Amino acid sequence: MGSSSISLCVPRVPRVLCVLCVKAFLFTTSASAAAIAVDVGHYLKEPGAISARGVPEFEYNLRLARELAAALRAAGHRTLLIGDDGIVENLGSRAPRAAGMDLFISIHHDAVQPRFLMPWEYEGAARLYSDRFAGYSLFVSRLHPDLQASLNCASAIGAALNEAGFTASRYHADPIVGENRPFADETNGVHYFDNLAVLRTARVPALLFEAGVIVNRAEELRMRDPGVRMRIAASIVAGVNACLPSKPAALQ
Repeated sequence: MGSSSISLCVPRVPRVLCVLCVKAFLFTTSASAAAIAVDVGHYLKEPGAISARGVPEFEYNLRLARELAAALRAAGHRTLLIGDDGIVENLGSRAPRAAGMDLFISIHHDAVQPRFLMPWEYEGAARLYSDRFAGYSLFVSRLHPDLQASLNCASAIGAALNEAGFTASRYHADPIVGENRPFADETNGVHYFDNLAVLRTARVPALLFEAGVIVNRAEELRMRDPGVRMRIAASIVAGVNACLPSKPAALQ
C-alpha cells in the first residue's frame, strides 16, 4: 500500500506490546483462566472498509487482534487467533473453529453508509472520508443459542470501554437503510445484529467488536496510536474477566 500502508510485521514482541501486556495483567480482576478465540475480521481478497487514508480495514483488524491476544495471554487466558493468515474466505467456517472455548470475539473497524462519504485528497490520492460518526460498537445475534452469555460479555466489555474513556457510537441504531440495528444494551453500546455469519454460526458465546470508525480522519489516527490500542485491549481483558465465571484451579 505504499506510504499509506501499516506495517504489521512483528517477528518479536515490540516494546509497546510488552507495556500492553503489563497493563492488561493489571486489569485482571479474577483468577479465572478462560479460552478466548480472537477472530481477525475480513481477509486479504475482501479486506473490508477502506480508511480515510486508503488503508484496508483488515490491516487494522490484524494488528489489534494480535495485540488483544497478547494482552489476554498476559492476563492468564488461553487464546486462539482465527483468520490471521488472511486467506480464510468462508466466514461461516470461522466461529465453529472456536468449539470448546469460552468466548469468540471478532475484531473489526467501522465505516459508514456510502451516502455519508465525502471526497478529499491524501498524499496525492483521491480518498473518501466521513467525520460525522465516531466511537466503538458491539454486536450480538438473537439467533445464537446462548444469547444471554454473549450479551453479558458484550455488555461487560462495553462497560469497561466506557470506564476507560471510550464512547459508544449510536450510528448503527439510526433508522436509515442499511442500519437500524436495535440496541441490546444502549448504555454499553451493544446492538442486535442477527445475520452476521461469524455470530450466527457460533456455538460458544460470541460478539463482534467495532473498535472505531476508520473513515473518520481523526478516529483513524487514534486507531493508529499504540496507547489507544493498549487501552482498548486492556478494556476487553477487563470485560472478559468480569463476564466469564471463575474456574476451579484443577480445570484451568
